[in-house]
Amino acid sequence: MSRVAVATDSNSGITQAAAKELSIRVLPMPFYIDGELFYEDVTLTQAQFYEKLDAGADVSTSQPSPGDVTDLWDALLQDYDQVIYIPMSSGLSASCQTAEFLANEEPYAGRVFVIDNQRISITQRQAAMDALEMAGKGMDAAQIAEVLMREKLESSIYITVDTLKYLKKGGRVTPAGAALGAVLNIKPVLQIQGEKLDAFAKVRGMKAARLKMLDAMEKDINERFAGHKVHLLAAYTCSAEEAADWRAQIEARFPDLTLEMMDPLSLSVSCHIGKGAMAIACSRVAEF
Repeated sequence: MSRVAVATDSNSGITQAAAKELSIRVLPMPFYIDGELFYEDVTLTQAQFYEKLDAGADVSTSQPSPGDVTDLWDALLQDYDQVIYIPMSSGLSASCQTAEFLANEEPYAGRVFVIDNQRISITQRQAAMDALEMAGKGMDAAQIAEVLMREKLESSIYITVDTLKYLKKGGRVTPAGAALGAVLNIKPVLQIQGEKLDAFAKVRGMKAARLKMLDAMEKDINERFAGHKVHLLAAYTCSAEEAADWRAQIEARFPDLTLEMMDPLSLSVSCHIGKGAMAIACSRVAEF
């Protein structure tokens, strides 16, 4: 029976400390602040990151180098027979395609399975947790990969941002649209159902944005995932007080479900949305 290691990247929101407790390896994502290279949760804390963001630093993300990826795999293959590696969705980064190319080469072919299951953030974390559970049940990497790919589109994420500044910087909002949105207090609600981040709705004020997300999630659970159990998840870049209020609002709307996970969004995700964001997600409970 093969021993299978589970690895992902820090876009999953799994911290290095949590990774050690879970026995999951997490590749830290690189990003640049004013031209200086940092590694998420390794050389910069969340507090330091937001201090720099507030100060107007120039922040940009990058993908892991091929060497960093293969170094991770090499270390794992010293103790395990196979590796399940779950990077962020190929629709959001080229890092997945790079990993797939590397996994097809020796000595990784047949030993490293790269999972392009269209996940990011908390749903990516849930996929890693599912993989870990399957490995614990004695399933080999090919069997785990089959389940993860079968379930790859069975998730929903809704997210709203407090500022349009970073969406404008990324080209998702025009400068004129950002200026008008700021004047009218427009809060965009974005969704991920599949490989890409798409616009879902525009509302006025965070209160309305929260309600729009809750309504959309309730509709998905009752219609898209009807007859299936789901993992209910949440994330944020807002203050701890605002996050606690968001948690209470989610739990009040879904009293029959347990909010299984609510964590700060990863820094590499936060680069693109800024502070004050809130998200809700669900993924179908995988059958294996």
